This record gives sequence, C-alpha cells and structure tokens, in this order.
Amino acid sequence: MACGMPVIVWNCGSVPEVIDDGVTGFIVDDEMRAAAAVKRLAMLDRAKVRSAFEQRFTVERMAADYLSVYGSLGGVRRDAARLRRARGDGPSLQAVA
Repeated sequence: MACGMPVIVWNCGSVPEVIDDGVTGFIVDDEMRAAAAVKRLAMLDRAKVRSAFEQRFTVERMAADYLSVYGSLGGVRRDAARLRRARGDGPSLQAVA
C-alpha cells in the first residue's frame, strides 16, 4: 500500500480495519475468490491506494495519534514531571514548595 500497490488479503484479524475492500485491495475468504481478485487488481486506482496509506499509516500520522492518546490519559503530565524530577531534569519538590 505504501507503494500504491493494491493488496489481496485473507479476511481475518484486523484486516477489515486496514484494507478498504474494493479501494485499497480485496478481502477474500478462499482461494477461488483470491484468484478472481487477481484479475480485478488492475481496476483499482493506485493513487487512491497510496493516498489511503498516507492518510492512515505514515510515521507522522501514527506518531501524532500516539501523542494524542498519551496526552489524553489521566495523570500523564504529572507522571512525566515526576520522572523528570527523578532524573534531575526539572525542579525538585523542595524548590517548588
């Protein structure tokens, strides 16, 4: 997908969350459907496959999503400050008091 190549994948696990059937590739349940999907690959737009990858799976996108999740967790900023103090990177509790 990163190269704009549509994929043919077995319908299991998180596949339906990753592949847009008929857009970025084909999700199949058996060998017969996989063989039939090979003949239909050329009808998929490789630019759309690459675009879907860029919207969902680039390093920048995934890092931003992780930061958003971590930042929304309760106590994260407090714990980060405590860890900085423990390393000597931030003001100590005595300096704050």
